[in-house]
Amino acid sequence: MESINTLLITQARTGSTRLPGKILLKVQGNELLKIHLDRLSLCKNVDKILVATTTNIEDSILISLCENWGFATARGSESDVLDRFYQAAKEFKPQWIIRVTSDCPLLDPKMVDAVIACAQLNDVDYCSNGLIENFPDGQDVEVFKFSALELAWKEAKLKSEREHVTPFIRVNSNFNGGNLFNSINFPCAYDFSEIRMTVDEPKDFDLINKLITDLGTGQSWLGYTNYIIDNNLNSINGNIIRNEGLVKSLKND
Repeated sequence: MESINTLLITQARTGSTRLPGKILLKVQGNELLKIHLDRLSLCKNVDKILVATTTNIEDSILISLCENWGFATARGSESDVLDRFYQAAKEFKPQWIIRVTSDCPLLDPKMVDAVIACAQLNDVDYCSNGLIENFPDGQDVEVFKFSALELAWKEAKLKSEREHVTPFIRVNSNFNGGNLFNSINFPCAYDFSEIRMTVDEPKDFDLINKLITDLGTGQSWLGYTNYIIDNNLNSINGNIIRNEGLVKSLKND
C-alpha cells in the first residue's frame, strides 16, 4: 500500500434523518457529493482523497459513483465513525489526516490548504478552523496527526466520541485544558458563524441550490459568504442549530 503524507478523508452516507440522500441531490446536473469532491481535488496540500462510507447496502451506490469519478473509497461502521476513519487511514499510514464531511458541498479548497499549512507549520496534534466557530458552518476543516487519531481510537469510550471522530481529541487538547494533545485554532478575523453552507435540511439545499445557480461552483468561501450577506439569504436557513447532530449525541452520553 502506498505511503502518503496527507490523507483527506470525507465521510459520506446516504442515510439522513432530516434529509435522506442529501449528498446525491443534484444542482445543475451534478450531485452535491461530486461538487464537494471536485472542489477538494483542487487542494494543493492533499496527497490523496478518500471517501469513507458505511457497509450498509444502500451506500454501495456511493462506492460506484466515486469510483466512476476517480476517487478512492473505504467502507466501515455507520455508528462508530472513529473506527471507520482509523481503519481507512491505517492502510496508508499518513502523517496527517484531514477530516471533512460530504454534506459541505462548497467547502473551499484554499481553506483546506490553509488549515493543513497551519497544522504543519506549528507541528500540533490537532488544528481546526472550528475550535472557535467564526467561519461559516459548512467550511469546517480538521487536521490531525495519525498518531492522535490512533490514540483516540484506542481510548475514546463515549458514544459521541465514536460517532463524531474528534471530540476525544478536542476535549483532551491543551486548547480546552487537556494534556494529551497540542492543538491550535485557525483564526477568522470576523464572526461569520451565523452563515450556513452545510446541507442537513431541505432549506439548506434551497440555499446551496441558489448559490450554485447564481454563482457557480468556483467561488471562494468568502465570495459565497458575502453574497449571502448582501442578499439577505441567511433568512433561508439561518435559524438551524449548528452541529445539531453532535449536540444531540452529547446529550445522549
